[in-house]
Amino acid sequence: MCRIVALVLVLNVALGAAEKGSLRAGAARVDITPAADAALVMSGYGSRTEGHKGIHDPLYVRAVVLDDGAGLAAIVTADVIGFPNALWEKITGRITQEAGIPRDNILLAGVHTHGAPALAGLYGGTDEKRAAYTAKVEDGVIEAVRQAKASLQPARFGAGEGKAYVNINRRARTADGTLRLGFNPEGPTDKTVAVVKFETLSGEPIAIFSNYAVHGVAMGPRNLEITGDVPGATSRFIEQHFGGKVVAPWTSGAAGDQNTIYGPGNEFGPVADLGRLLGEEVIRVAGEIKTSPRARLRGMQTVVSCPGQRAVARPRPDRGYDFKDADPVTIRLSLLMVNHIALTGVSGEVLTMIGQRLKKESPFAHTIMVTHCNGSSGYLPDDAAYQEISYEITTSRVKKGCAENAIVNGLVEMMDQP
Repeated sequence: MCRIVALVLVLNVALGAAEKGSLRAGAARVDITPAADAALVMSGYGSRTEGHKGIHDPLYVRAVVLDDGAGLAAIVTADVIGFPNALWEKITGRITQEAGIPRDNILLAGVHTHGAPALAGLYGGTDEKRAAYTAKVEDGVIEAVRQAKASLQPARFGAGEGKAYVNINRRARTADGTLRLGFNPEGPTDKTVAVVKFETLSGEPIAIFSNYAVHGVAMGPRNLEITGDVPGATSRFIEQHFGGKVVAPWTSGAAGDQNTIYGPGNEFGPVADLGRLLGEEVIRVAGEIKTSPRARLRGMQTVVSCPGQRAVARPRPDRGYDFKDADPVTIRLSLLMVNHIALTGVSGEVLTMIGQRLKKESPFAHTIMVTHCNGSSGYLPDDAAYQEISYEITTSRVKKGCAENAIVNGLVEMMDQP
């Protein structure tokens, strides 16, 4: 009998099985850059209908897989504008089937770069080239998760926060008192840089996850070169700093009304500068984080429904809008707890005041909102934002009075569950 027990212990060590309550982590990065001559229509700007004309910087899927000895979880980001609901369903179904990770424990987020190809089913129709690239992204996600799971090893983790002055509120007031897309230095904004570090037991970095509330729009609609914009530049700066030995997934916070302090423009220099500013702060914060090997993973997801609206422009010169009732909008809320670190996912473009309210009402000091996560619900404004008509309000499919409470109360209720 003793020999059998000893053999089981040896096999567990050999197979890398995690002791319950002890963290294992693995990370991987997979290239999803399209061919330079594929001429794919890019996403994010309705005025841009030409196909891309070159590659400025590569696009990636970045995945972190975690194991606490009782179950697996995955945090996956992709240098795309977002994932439509049907594609999210398909990809997470494959992750569950092929990697054994429960859907409730998966966060799949687009970084919301406006310099990537448009995926099938999101911001436009579908054609053969777009469908082929969408399949490439899907396979890239699966491969990144596979590689990350295969590299699982005993690990330590911890979280920290810093600040970076890279974003600015974009609901700018014009001379006639109306709001337009621009720069509003007096508008609400959140400068927090949230960081979660995963490292080996000897202190070598495995993955550095970061989160910041800003649109990937330093490059504007005239740009026809593929780029990860500021999110991609930030991840590359961090990874290059560590000699390519770390994977650095970046996620967008509550950035529905937050643009970069430069742009949308047509020069790549400021993109690299802003990526460096964010990257340097992430690296600084990561260096100060104290880590622990003890972990408990807990994942949950739920779907809430809000009444829908549709904006109808009035005839000029009034320039106002009427709002008609429309189909309800579903919002997927996700929670991945890593001990007392709350990674909260929302399937839309959340305005900053909702993110700030969530952090105030959360029972956990480290509460990170990941937007464009696990599907797509469009713009999700806070109630007060509806008082003044702006781009975010006229494009939102959600009627006033639902999204803010549904998101904050829904996520806090999930956190309160054992």
